[in-house]
Amino acid sequence: MGRGKVVLERIQNKINRQVTFSKRRNGLLKKAFELSVLCDAEIALIIFSSRGKLFQYSSTDINRIIDKYRQCCFNMSQTGDVTEHQSEQCLYQELLILRVKHESLQRTQRNLLGEELEPLSMKELHSLEKQLDRTLGQARKHLTQKLISRIDELHGKVHNLEQVNKHLESQERGKCTQTCEGSANSHIRLQDAQVNQFESETTGCVLHFSLVLLPFKYVNYGSFIMHAHMIHTKIVQASKHFF
Repeated sequence: MGRGKVVLERIQNKINRQVTFSKRRNGLLKKAFELSVLCDAEIALIIFSSRGKLFQYSSTDINRIIDKYRQCCFNMSQTGDVTEHQSEQCLYQELLILRVKHESLQRTQRNLLGEELEPLSMKELHSLEKQLDRTLGQARKHLTQKLISRIDELHGKVHNLEQVNKHLESQERGKCTQTCEGSANSHIRLQDAQVNQFESETTGCVLHFSLVLLPFKYVNYGSFIMHAHMIHTKIVQASKHFF
């Protein structure tokens, strides 16, 4: 008794539907592999489950096959040999390709974050490790460059502040020097004025004192002048020593 004809409709039972999907998927992947080996054909097989999980097979690099497919669709549309239905099919295929790439990028991102690593093979894990090392090296390189730029900027600011500080110190020293010189000159002028006043006062006193106390023998005018001049000189020297 032969097997009955299978009705092509959606399987309602969830478990049976999942089992049938797994069997048919494995059979389809096997047929694609056999076709690529026996006929030397380039095959790219893309399958999405009802949950959106991706399954794929390619005889060579899938991205190269997809690019080749897109180029063929583009050439056909350029020559005008494709019909409206074929154009819709081409757009639908483009959508599937973009969806595959999007899923692949999301899976790679999850792997880089340390998620879903169990299904990966040793080769894929080694490739992921190398990619992480390259990313970490680039991040460290950019961080080092930014730190060096920041340090150079801070050095420039410190140099500018030092120049401003030196300029302010120079101005302050100039003001202090002018003030000190002015005070010293004022003090010297005051001392000179006091000495002159003292000299003028003592000169008069000396002359008067000399006239009063001078012995009679010095009444000679020339001798009197010399004697008064000697006394005046001694008093001036004593006054300078005092001031």
